Amino acid sequence: MEDGRRERKKRQTRKLLVDTAFRLFAEQGYERTTIAQIAAAADVAMKTFFNYFPSKEDVVFGNAGSYVEAARRLIAQREPDESVPDLLIRLYDGEIVNYLTEGPTAGDVERMEVYKHMVMTVPAVQAKGLQVLFDIQRGMAEALVEAYPDELDPISAAAAVGSMIGAAQAAAMASYERSGPVEQEQLKAARRGLDLAMKGLNTLGRGLVRPVKPSAPLPPSSQGA
Repeated sequence: MEDGRRERKKRQTRKLLVDTAFRLFAEQGYERTTIAQIAAAADVAMKTFFNYFPSKEDVVFGNAGSYVEAARRLIAQREPDESVPDLLIRLYDGEIVNYLTEGPTAGDVERMEVYKHMVMTVPAVQAKGLQVLFDIQRGMAEALVEAYPDELDPISAAAAVGSMIGAAQAAAMASYERSGPVEQEQLKAARRGLDLAMKGLNTLGRGLVRPVKPSAPLPPSSQGA
């Protein structure tokens, strides 16, 4: 019971810090907002902020790490005859949609605009976003190799995860540019992109994927002959 209250308190504090940070980002811009200001506005100590986020950039992406761990657990518990595309679709419909609908910008049009502006214009946020995306893809690819040791090697697993995330992300961004920050439209577009990508991944069947063999050496160049 005590553990449940403690975890609930942690979630509330994390949410408070994210909400406060985004409010300040909207009011005065990312660059002018300091960690000290976020902590003061949230009425917590600086140490408390650093207990939840190692940097100001991290607060922009909320608790992305917990969803990655949940995704790894889901992959590890795949059904015995579940194909790679089916598992990735189930993964998207579960953990990734949860992040999109419960993450730091979920359900808030103004916050989504602030987030998009930061990701598009602030170098530090862009760099952190790339790191977060890389960590997500690497973690999922590693989990896929462990779950399908006889079917996937690291290269094919990385390609599968990249296809999944890239297709969903690109389709959602195209929807955003056409329709604006309408969450349900973006989710539908991302799912459509995922479905298209999965058609290609249906080639990842049992026994069809093997480690990539080195290509044959190129013939000697005739330059200077």
